[in-house]
Amino acid sequence: MDWKTYYQERHLTADEAVKHIKSGNRVLVGHACGEPSFLLDTMIGHKEDYENVEIVHMVAMGKCEYCQPGMEKHFHHNAYFVGARTRDAINSGCGDFTPCFFYQVPETFHTTMPLDVALVSVTPPDENGMVSLGVSVDYDYEAVMTAKIVIAQVNDQMPFTYGKLIPVDKFTYFVDYSAPIIELAPPKIGPIEEAIGKYCSSLIHDGDTLQLGIGAIPDAVLKFLKDKKDLGIHSEMFSDGVVDLVEAGVITNKKKTLHPGKLVAN
Repeated sequence: MDWKTYYQERHLTADEAVKHIKSGNRVLVGHACGEPSFLLDTMIGHKEDYENVEIVHMVAMGKCEYCQPGMEKHFHHNAYFVGARTRDAINSGCGDFTPCFFYQVPETFHTTMPLDVALVSVTPPDENGMVSLGVSVDYDYEAVMTAKIVIAQVNDQMPFTYGKLIPVDKFTYFVDYSAPIIELAPPKIGPIEEAIGKYCSSLIHDGDTLQLGIGAIPDAVLKFLKDKKDLGIHSEMFSDGVVDLVEAGVITNKKKTLHPGKLVAN
């Protein structure tokens, strides 16, 4: 079967797709700004169909209705990271926290936390039948590779990023839904963050490769790097300050020994 036929035959409505989630399943949700919000909203709308569905998520940035009061019978949240929208559920005992290094999360899908269902966001396929996970590849990629059922929210507003593209036949079902992706607002940088950023920037030399993360401190460091030359990036995440330095010619990746000339992130 050619990829176009497979792709068309696997399209469902969101209501049809979430019927493949069963009581007692472990459901992995795509990470951070890659969260498939429409699929989650639809799943919540069918809450009476479920009992004890485990929702596994790291940085949750959507509504997080699955861990709000009144959902205890239907859903139980298991967090790799406790954020602002999930903290109350964890503190009240209505959710669990599984401590884990970020890089080790994909390993758990093969060991302690095998997945029944993965809900992820993807781009429409390219001319070769390959889709991109867009802004959140990290653990989403391994979830697609290992979950028994993979339901993709196909969003034409998701940026097509390269690195690990995935053929459409690795997915079980597709649901089309065009919507702006979740945005992470820039943090506020105060005098303390500025002081830390200025000091940290003094430890960075021309040609260094940076791992940054996101937040007020990394953003403050980036503010003070405009006089540096040929910096590189090899990082799990990066913020708008990196884009500014790329456009200013500060970040060139020329001096990197691993993947020289390329900015690498997931």
